[in-house]
Amino acid sequence: MAKTKTAEPSPSKKILQGKRAWRKNIDIQDVEHGIEEMRAEERVTGKTLQATKDHDLFQIDVQGDTQVRKSLTKFSPALLTSTKILSQRSAVPAVFSRPSSATSKKRKALVSHEEKARLLRIGKRPRKGPFNSVIDPTEFGAGSAMLEISEAVKKSGTYDVWTSPSEQVEIKDGLETVQPKKIKAPATKHVRDTIEMQAVIEPHQGASYNPPVEAHQELLLQAHEAEERRVRAAEKHAQVKEQMESAKAGAEDVNPGIASGMKLHHEVDEDEEEEDTENREEVPAKRQPARKTKAQRSKAARLLAEKRELADRAMRKRMLAVIPSARTLRRTNAKLMSAREEELARKRAAELSKLKRHGLTGKKLGKHKVPEGQVDVQLGEDLSESLRALKPEGNLFRDRFLSMQHRALVEPRVLVAPKKRRTKIVEYEKHAWKRFE
Repeated sequence: MAKTKTAEPSPSKKILQGKRAWRKNIDIQDVEHGIEEMRAEERVTGKTLQATKDHDLFQIDVQGDTQVRKSLTKFSPALLTSTKILSQRSAVPAVFSRPSSATSKKRKALVSHEEKARLLRIGKRPRKGPFNSVIDPTEFGAGSAMLEISEAVKKSGTYDVWTSPSEQVEIKDGLETVQPKKIKAPATKHVRDTIEMQAVIEPHQGASYNPPVEAHQELLLQAHEAEERRVRAAEKHAQVKEQMESAKAGAEDVNPGIASGMKLHHEVDEDEEEEDTENREEVPAKRQPARKTKAQRSKAARLLAEKRELADRAMRKRMLAVIPSARTLRRTNAKLMSAREEELARKRAAELSKLKRHGLTGKKLGKHKVPEGQVDVQLGEDLSESLRALKPEGNLFRDRFLSMQHRALVEPRVLVAPKKRRTKIVEYEKHAWKRFE
């Protein structure tokens, strides 16, 4: 729908008859509007703008705007027209009368020294070496055979052994999103960067062929504790295995001839089924509670409202009792949190120091646990007091492998023993004398 413009209300026209009517009905709205504007100016400024002088209304700026001066470009001789004309240089070189070192160019040889030597070698011409000596053509590389430079010599200095090779694969149009993206290395720090363990650890003083008594006793104690831990773990493993076997045997005794873990429904006779049905019929049915009256419902609602009000009062009472002790609770909570953070920081520092000194010894990494290693020690009667009677012990390969596991260079492994054959070998007797060819 088109919008309709509403016209301003026009003053009602009256029939003017005589001078008296003309004077009475003259329109002086614009005069009254101008007088009202002058009164508004007087109320704001104290006097009309017509009575105000020019120097009070206007101001002549003599200094100018500093910001405009900064935005204008500074004078530069490069902007001069003369500079632009002189800067235009022709591609044609200037005329010179005398040759100088800058203008004179040395004449390049048409054939390189190596190419000339090769051509002389092919043509079996005598070639001169240093001090005008003639090169013997029977030497290796001095004959007519062509000995070119190998590719390794040509590409020498361009290949870096320690950098990863970057292969530039040509991507066809439309296959940009299909190409596999390069996997970025994780930003997390690797464990091996934290470990400060040496590759070859200095052996204990008690492992010497003639050790001090205190060091030898200390090493014996360490070996005893390690053996105790191993025996305890083996006993625990055997106990768990025995419990599993006993549970399995008990299940087989309950259900003989049935696979363990399977349950069958108990067979029920027809007489037992009839007795069960009779007993079920004798059980009386539960009576439905009678419907409450209006008075009973109002009483129950009133009791429920009273219980809720009592619960609200008790909760409000507990809240009012807790409010005065809010500051003490906040302080105790802050102390507990700070103590917990200190304990966590202490544990982390202890773990970090242990990781630096002992590496991943005794920690589980993946499926298996990093072994601690055996303590190589001899008993007192087995010690040899001289180097001549000393017998080699231990295994260097085992020590190197354990050291690499402790320093997180190799993942922990378990010795895989050969399995026994489960199926029996079936023997066939072949009758060679029955075969006719």
